[in-house]
Amino acid sequence: MEFFNKLKEDFILCFVDDSRWKWLWDGLKNTMIITFFALLIGLVIGIVIATVRSTFDKNREEYKKKGGFFYFIWWIVNAICNIYLTVVRGTPVVVQLLICYFIVFASSRNGVAVAIFAFGINSGAYVAEIIRGGIMSIDNGQFEAGRSLGYNYVQTMIYIIIPQVFKAILPTLCNEFIVLIKETSVAGYVGVMDLTKAGDRIRGVTFKAFLPLIAVALIYLVVVIILTRLVNVLERRLRKNER
Repeated sequence: MEFFNKLKEDFILCFVDDSRWKWLWDGLKNTMIITFFALLIGLVIGIVIATVRSTFDKNREEYKKKGGFFYFIWWIVNAICNIYLTVVRGTPVVVQLLICYFIVFASSRNGVAVAIFAFGINSGAYVAEIIRGGIMSIDNGQFEAGRSLGYNYVQTMIYIIIPQVFKAILPTLCNEFIVLIKETSVAGYVGVMDLTKAGDRIRGVTFKAFLPLIAVALIYLVVVIILTRLVNVLERRLRKNER
């Protein structure tokens, strides 16, 4: 009985007094804002990078035949994309976040905007590989079918390939969104009041670690479970549409 009384007192201290539960709510909102806009940035970057790399891979021999300056430009652009993927995927996201905040945008104190940019750049590398994998999995016959209809390569990609690719990779992109939500938990390193930082702030004020951190973990868990269920529903509907 004494344990439950103590737990009740700690709960009131951590969440009720001074409406500290609002810190968690505000932190959750910032977490979702950062995740949503970072994924949009990542999606744009991913589409561009994946299109460049897959186009170069599929048309390498043709570009070689053309040779000269045309092939050199494509080779340079593809090499830049590969360097970007290697660097971003090979370094920790928290280091990238710190570089963006303290070096690239040193004059800015808008932590949310910097976090969106940093996580967007990071997500773009993984989204690019997801999309590129989807494009490369499409049978070459689909490209030939586009050309037989009079489409050039770009038109074939827009009207035939991309719709098929997005249908195939949509569940994987949704899972990337779920992963990104958890990755944003390091945004507090640059002073952003995200969900994790909010829990740590409550711990710092109340000197109680158990309830704030457990609450943060449970909120993340609930959000991930809900999104995972939605992804599962989406996957089932896509499978039904294929029949």
